[in-house]
Amino acid sequence: MKKIVNDPSNIVDEMLQGMIIGHSELIQRIPETGIIQRKTEKSGKVAIISGGGSGHEPAHAGFVGEGMLSAAVCGAVFTSPTPDQILEAIKAANEGAGVFMIIKNYSGDIMNFEMAQELAEMEGIEVASVVVDDDIAVEDSLYTQGKRGVAGTILVHKIVGYAAQQGKSITEIKELADNLIPNIKSIGLALTGVTTPGSTQPSFVLAEDEIEYGVGIHGEPGYRREKLQTSHNLANELLTKLVNEFDVKPSDRFAVIVNGLGGTPLMEQYVFTNDVQQLMDERKLSVDYYKIGNYMTSLEMQGLSLTLLYLENDFYIEALNAPVTTISW
Repeated sequence: MKKIVNDPSNIVDEMLQGMIIGHSELIQRIPETGIIQRKTEKSGKVAIISGGGSGHEPAHAGFVGEGMLSAAVCGAVFTSPTPDQILEAIKAANEGAGVFMIIKNYSGDIMNFEMAQELAEMEGIEVASVVVDDDIAVEDSLYTQGKRGVAGTILVHKIVGYAAQQGKSITEIKELADNLIPNIKSIGLALTGVTTPGSTQPSFVLAEDEIEYGVGIHGEPGYRREKLQTSHNLANELLTKLVNEFDVKPSDRFAVIVNGLGGTPLMEQYVFTNDVQQLMDERKLSVDYYKIGNYMTSLEMQGLSLTLLYLENDFYIEALNAPVTTISW
């Protein structure tokens, strides 16, 4: 697999330096760490942080900025950041009202973020958190107990980030996030595997005419492999599984993310979106908000994921539509 790199062991460090060069008006890096912090005046509100292994860009550093994340902690490729890095992010982001952590459900992330929380609380910083487990494809996987956290995480960034910007307390944000998580469901499919920098082999191999439903964002196994289908059939498979997760009624309202996994052109994502809308119309379900593009990727993997957010609360749509100042929202 050809890649534009120098020494693969330096790839995250060099990526973060390039990100700062390109967006120095919005973000800054805490020196000698994988922490990206927003460049705004501290206002005494709750700080929001997230993070995880690199390789999912623009998540999470691309969502650091006014109205979303206060800071993101970037680990090595597909590897959780260490507790000391997360602790540094908590301390740097804290504005005196506490720090709220948004954690994707992967065993390494859970362990390290929880350890960092304990260390921060020993230093007198109030910390709360939520675990995102939106991927309905499989229960348990290579790196996970329970369901994985995938593209729905960016909806949590946006809605919780807006709540913090509105001045809500850490207790109110925790309650909001806990109610939000069950309303977010995602599922994906892959046309190709993914090759991490420095590796010579992809995480899995699909034949030229094969796809796999339900793969994870690190190439974890899905639930079925079969011949490539039309976009409409792919959308129907994913949407049917998602809708079945909700007790839907006609005219129920949803927000939708069509998320590219890194190697799928926007043209194909828009074709897929058109199919999703037709299928939602057939079910008499309303889509009040769309987000289409690459938000939670898996390096160069070809494929996409579909996320539904059930809009049970008008605050969700108010938050999604609120302006932000970030690199990638």
